[in-house]
Order: sequence, then structure tokens, then C-alpha cells
Amino acid sequence: MDAQENLQLSVTNFGPIAKADIDLRPLTVFVGPSNTGKSYLAILIYALHKFFGGRQITPLGYRYIDRTIFSRRHGLREPMISPEETEILRDWIEPTLLESSQALRGSTTLPESISDIIRPLLKAVDSSTDVYNSTLAREFGVEEIRNLIRNRSASGAKIAIRLPVSDTATVYPYFEYEFIMKSTKSEIHTIIPETLPLNLTKENSDSFYRSIRRSIRPPITQLRSEEDDTQYLMRSILNRLTEVVGSSIVSPLTRASYYLPADRTGVMHAHRVVVRSIIAQAPRAGLQHDTALPQLSGVLADFLEQLIALEDRPIRNPNGDLAAQIEKEILEGEVILERSEVGYPEFFYRPQGWKHDDLRLMNTSSMVSELAPVVLYLRHVVRPGDVLIIEEPESHLHPKMQVEFTRYLAAAVKAGIRVMITTHSEWVMDELANLVYLSHLPKSKRDGISGAEFALKPSQVGAWLFETKKVPKGSVVKEITFSTEYGGFETRFEDVAIGTHNSYATIANRLAGLLPS
Repeated sequence: MDAQENLQLSVTNFGPIAKADIDLRPLTVFVGPSNTGKSYLAILIYALHKFFGGRQITPLGYRYIDRTIFSRRHGLREPMISPEETEILRDWIEPTLLESSQALRGSTTLPESISDIIRPLLKAVDSSTDVYNSTLAREFGVEEIRNLIRNRSASGAKIAIRLPVSDTATVYPYFEYEFIMKSTKSEIHTIIPETLPLNLTKENSDSFYRSIRRSIRPPITQLRSEEDDTQYLMRSILNRLTEVVGSSIVSPLTRASYYLPADRTGVMHAHRVVVRSIIAQAPRAGLQHDTALPQLSGVLADFLEQLIALEDRPIRNPNGDLAAQIEKEILEGEVILERSEVGYPEFFYRPQGWKHDDLRLMNTSSMVSELAPVVLYLRHVVRPGDVLIIEEPESHLHPKMQVEFTRYLAAAVKAGIRVMITTHSEWVMDELANLVYLSHLPKSKRDGISGAEFALKPSQVGAWLFETKKVPKGSVVKEITFSTEYGGFETRFEDVAIGTHNSYATIANRLAGLLPS
């Protein structure tokens, strides 16, 4: 199996969205009028990241056989394994583990005999509706998820995650998770076609074999006469294998994700007050969302909690240079993190060449407060492979700075970070179009073109337009592709420009009629 397409997401009757079909690209962009569901869809994707486990792709180890596909918190137990399945699994894993590590590089398609054992275990997610409901309710800040169903539709809301898989010869049926929400109950359905081969990605394959090698005590060659130990070990291997196969299927939703909500300026300005309130309650209740932050949505509570947890010194990571470039080229100064006497973080800004006391963020421009969290997350939190969701990255930025910042979002993508944004900005979309257009130009021909080093391939960028429809009533989301004929992404921003120009022309013509001939 050579090619695996982007994970597809289909949404029906969710919030203001009547219908949406998207796939998750390295840079995913939601654009359209206000109140059409861009943030709804972004928060839903964030919630799905939380449900499918975030950073939980970790080596398992021999002793930890009580985890299955996603996490212990889903209430799932270790997989049962029959003597026949034990024999099949051992016959497959034993020669593989005895090979050199170099022989295990690359993606791996599992034998059908192994896939037959794993498929039923992948359906264990069907029993996790309570976890799914609580995750969605928390992230959206609602008491009941039925409040998320569009117009309380009798047919309910449906969210489907599909993985189309193909190779050069065959197009396989979808692997699909269906999440159905109705006013009275929720359901999860796992659809695994019997003909669909299961595989490990290169990343997960390497992780799987390394963790299994570390878990084997004693060596597998000494276990043949110890039936109980062999079955115990095979359960452990099967558990880990099911976990990484499931992670491969719903990648990138298993990756860590971080959400920077709108109005970051207000949050950063009020941060000290909020943190003082949290610390005042901590001795009684601890830093728990349901006590310390009772009226916040999950995305905002997570944002505040992550700010509190930031280290007071830069972490060595590949994004440090990117954060520094944003400080130098856009902010023209440094974002400083310091710990107060009681331990909570305080944020300051030091302009380039400044010889006075650092400025508190509340005393800086809104542009600095808006971009400070991006700098902090790139420096301290986000790693290559993680997902960074930013609402309205253009907020409080001059059009020139919007263009500059768009280029740094592209730089983040090129550094391996997956980025998702919601936007109302014509300049953001025009610069994205330029960056995609640049990729058609040979590198030898890009000299002298501003932003040439940030070029992105069309396959790396997905833009979706949210439009309000009367039938069906609600927002319909469709992909807008880069077009050389149109000159970019067809965002409908020009409709506003044409409208204002026509109004100007009408005023000018009427004024001309009042003048003497």
C-alpha cells in the first residue's frame, strides 16, 4: 500500500453548518463571512484531537498491557487473545524482531491474518460515546451536546471521519468512524471493510518495533516452552500493534493540538487577573476546569492552562529560530516570560534597543499582544508534527504585517508543524495564493521575489469557503482551489470591493448632476 490520502471530515447539521466536506492538509484555511461556522468546525477538529488521544503515541513496554487503541481513559481493557491467535502473532513477529533494525524502515502493510485479529479491536471505540460526549461538551462549553445540533434537527448531527487508501493498482473502500448525535443519545459506528488492508506508517512502524524490542524480557527465542509468558507477551504486542494501527488510520488526529482562540489580546491583558483567581482557588480545589474555570469553554481553559505551564526559559526546539524571526521582523522586539514570586508567569515586551524596564503586554500595542502567544507557543510548546490552530491570525495587524505573518505560517508548515486558521483577510488569502503560485516557478527563477523561500505546494494548502444557504438553511462549506485564471483563491472578497466601488460611483455621479454645466 503505497499511498494514503488526507484524512477526510464530513459534517452535517452541526452548529450553524448544514454541510461540510473537507480534508486535513498541512495548512488548512477556513474563510468566509462571520457567523457561518468557521470556529465551530475548528473547535470540532480540536475536540477530535483530544478524543483520539493527542500525544498518546508512546512506547508501551512489557508491563503496560492494559492499554488499547487510544487510551486508558476510554475505559477499554487489554485485548483477549486465543491460543490460535497467539501462534499467528508469534509466527509473524518473531522473525521480524530477529532482523536488523535497518530492515524495519518504511511503512508496513500487515498480513491479512494479523489484520483479521486487529479489526474487531479497532471497533472498541464504539463503546466510547460518554467520553466523546464529554469531550465535545467541554471544548464547546455547553452542558448538553444536543445544543450543538443545527436547529435541533430531528435527524440529528453526523460527523464522519474517513480514510481513503489507494495504491497504484487498487482503490480500497473507506475506513470510517461515524459520530451520530441526536437529542436523546449519541452513537459511534466503526466501519472497517473486510478488504481494507491495515498498515503502519513509517513513523509508527519504527516506534512499534523499537518499543516491542525494549519490552521483551526474556528474549522471544526463550519463550517457546513458557506458554503463559508467551501469551502474556503476545497480548502486550497485540495491544501496542492495535494502538499504532488505529493511530495510523486517524492521523493526524492523534497528534498533539493547540488552539489559540480569537481575542488573544484580551486574554493576554486579563491573564494576571485570571491566574490570580485560579491560584486563590488552587489550595481548595486544585487546577480543575470544573471548579477553577466554570464558565470557560475548553479551548479557552486549555489556552490559559498552557500559558500558566510555560517554562521560564526557552526550550531547545527547532521552532526557536522561527519565533525569533517573528520577533525581529514583525514585533521588532522580544516577548519575555518571567515567573512572579508566587510562581505564575508574567509576560513582557522588550522593544529592540530598549534600555528601560520591559513593558507589560497590557502597555504594548494590540499587535504585540496578539502575536505574543504565537511566539510563546512556537518557542515553548509546539513541536514538528503537532497541530497549531489559530483563529483570525490577522487580528490587529496592519495589511503589510498580515502578509509577513502569513509567510511565517508557511514557514511553520515547512518546519513540519500542521497549521489551521480561520480568517476574514483578503491579504492573508492573496499571500497564500502567491506562495502556492511560487511553487510552480523553478527555484532558479525565484530570485528577487519577496517571500520566495516560503513557497508551498498546492497539495500542502487546503482552503474552504463557508457560505450561508437558504436550502439547506445553514452554512455549506466547499473547497476553493488556487486558480491562475482567477488569480488566486476565489474568496468572494471582491464582491465587497465591487459594492463599495459602485456606491462611490453612484455618489460621484449624483454629485456631478448637482454641479452647473
